Amino acid sequence: MTARVHLDHDHVRRLLRQMIRIRHFESKCVELYQAQKILGFLHLYDGEEAVSVGVMEALTAEDAVVATYREHGQAIARGIGMDALMAEMLGKQQGCCRGRGGSMHIFDRKTRFYGGNAIVGGGLPLAVGVALGDKMRGRNTLTACFFGDGAVDEGEFHESMNLAALWRLPLLFVCENNLYAMGMALERAEAQTDLAVKAAAYRMPAVTVDGMDVVAVERAARNAVEEIRAGGGPQFIECRTYRFRAHSMFDAQLYRSREEIQAWREKGPIVRFQSWLVKNGLIHEEEVRAIEAEADAEIDRAVAFAEAGTLEPVEDLERFVTMDAVPA
Repeated sequence: MTARVHLDHDHVRRLLRQMIRIRHFESKCVELYQAQKILGFLHLYDGEEAVSVGVMEALTAEDAVVATYREHGQAIARGIGMDALMAEMLGKQQGCCRGRGGSMHIFDRKTRFYGGNAIVGGGLPLAVGVALGDKMRGRNTLTACFFGDGAVDEGEFHESMNLAALWRLPLLFVCENNLYAMGMALERAEAQTDLAVKAAAYRMPAVTVDGMDVVAVERAARNAVEEIRAGGGPQFIECRTYRFRAHSMFDAQLYRSREEIQAWREKGPIVRFQSWLVKNGLIHEEEVRAIEAEADAEIDRAVAFAEAGTLEPVEDLERFVTMDAVPA
């Protein structure tokens, strides 16, 4: 089964717009972090935008998403509003988690976005549980679980893959392989660097795609989603991508050269897709500039909203630690 991706003007504009929104939002987050308005850890998605944007195109609003701690791009692509997202980044109670989650723990019930998870690989068993719950309720939905290449070394990766295959769960595993995990090159940590091969141990269909090509990601995701919805069980996609910025704002990046980063930037997902669209007359430079201006205006409004927000009252700090009441 091969899904078709219709590259009409509205579609390609949406793909480009989403990647630009993510990139510009995170650029603003860097400014706010340096101004000490965003505190704690900050893990940026710069360079990996094509993965979340491509995958989200294949999902419906009823599907669930489990993300990593590098999840701002995934959250924006999923449809979480920038106002609530930026307020969360600044720790304000107007944020999607009332400011309690911050950068690493984005959660939004309305869009079925279940984390943000600070533990490497920690979202994998949660995704198994969500997919199992939906299956037991007879819902025609699936769960997309994002994780990095570093997570494939964790025990819960193998446990989750095994259970998903054994129970034929409606689960899409999306490995965002940025080649370095935290700071260790893939070939120095993995005896088998073709991560899609690991799915074969669980008899799970798997593909490897160019994670810097948003159309290739979308096509692979649509193929996998069609198989899952048809009852084919879980699917695995390895997206070969690259993060342009450090692992986190505390990372000195001593494990790679500036020349390597620049070489990857020159073939990044936005510049690559945008250049192809302009060259083929599918979009014009003026329209790109308008998209960028629109994104910047949206971000400015989100920052103003967040800065005008309020902090959680001290007397409420113990609220939500336990449930107020057990559901009937």
